Amino acid sequence: MTVVTDPHDGKSLGIWPPSASADIVLISHDHFDHNCFKIIRGSHKDVFAFVGEFEFGGLRFLGMETHHDEADGAKRGKNVMYTVTMDGISICHCGDLGSIPDDKVLERIAGVDILMVPVGGVITIENAQLIEFIEKIGPRVIVPMHYRVGGLSIPINTVDAFIDSVDYNVEHVGNEIDLSADELPSETTIWVFSR
Repeated sequence: MTVVTDPHDGKSLGIWPPSASADIVLISHDHFDHNCFKIIRGSHKDVFAFVGEFEFGGLRFLGMETHHDEADGAKRGKNVMYTVTMDGISICHCGDLGSIPDDKVLERIAGVDILMVPVGGVITIENAQLIEFIEKIGPRVIVPMHYRVGGLSIPINTVDAFIDSVDYNVEHVGNEIDLSADELPSETTIWVFSR
C-alpha cells in the first residue's frame, strides 16, 4: 500500500512537483498547496478532509478535525490530521495544524511512533505551541514538514529554525527510508528528509 498525503502541484509554489503514484491520497484541507490529487499517478482512492474512521487496502485510518489557525479555524479554516498503522508502526500526519488540538485528539495520538508536523510557522502552528504539542504526544520520531526550501514562494521558516529550538537528536535520512518497528529509535529523534 502506498499512501500520499497533501500533494501540491509544485509550480504554484515555485518548487518541483512531487513524483509519486499511490493507492490512496489523503487531503487535510482544501488549500491549493495541499489538494492536487491529479498530480499523483495511479488509480488511487482520494479522501478529502474526512473526519472519522475508515478502512482501505487492509489499513485503518482515522481523520481528526483540528484547526489551521489559533482562532478555531476563523482565519484559515479546518484541518484534518490522519493516523494510520502500517507494519506495526503508527504514523500521524498533521496537515496544516495551526494550534494544539483538543484533549480528545491528543488522547488518540498520544504515543504515536512517527509524528509528521508542520514546522515553518507563520501560517501553521508557531514554534512555542509546536514544542508543547510534541511534548504532549511523545512520538519516537518527528518528521518536520511544511518549511522553507529553495525556490518556495510561501514566506515560512526553514527547518533549522525548528531544529535549533529543540533538544532532540537529529538524523538526516535522505529521500526515503525502509523501516521496521524494531528499528525505531528509543529516544525521540528528528528525521529530516532531503528534497
